[in-house]
Amino acid sequence: MADTPLPGRRERKRAQTLDHLAATAFALFEQHGFDAVTMEQIATAADVAKGTLYNHFPVKEALLGHQFHGEFDRGMAALREQVAACPDFRGRLHLVLAASAQWCRARRPYLMPYFRYRFTHDDSKHSNSQSAYGALIAAGQQAGELRRDLEADHLAMMFKQLYFGAVWRWLTLPDCDLDAEFAAILDLFLNGTASREAR
Repeated sequence: MADTPLPGRRERKRAQTLDHLAATAFALFEQHGFDAVTMEQIATAADVAKGTLYNHFPVKEALLGHQFHGEFDRGMAALREQVAACPDFRGRLHLVLAASAQWCRARRPYLMPYFRYRFTHDDSKHSNSQSAYGALIAAGQQAGELRRDLEADHLAMMFKQLYFGAVWRWLTLPDCDLDAEFAAILDLFLNGTASREAR
């Protein structure tokens, strides 16, 4: 397989700008609260023209999305060795979900606006989570742990919808426990909805 070409100078500069804008915005969100911060304040704090900010991020939620996608990538990289050391698919996915639950609790004040934005805008550029799940599922298929009649990407999309459903329940139901929700979707994904007697 050919190596992925390294990004050119222009792409690196653009990525640095996006990261700077998102990090600046998130620092302001943490200091003042998401709703209180304006795009104008973000542009001023980032030392860019308002037009530059709006060219890259049309709304605050897009800045939040960029910040979160970067955090996801760094989190998955940090988990890589632990995931590889797990002996089976269930253990690997459980490890990823446990880390995700910890992250969700730390980012809870921002998840509702982030999900509302993500569900109403094109998500094709932000499929890192689906790619990560797809890689885990493909490895499980190769090991004979998971069915192979559906492609890994297809199963990853299905699992991602279960994941979002679990997080949404946790955000909207006062007594909902996120760890229990994630345990439920893991069991549902691996074992389906048939009763134990029917299996």
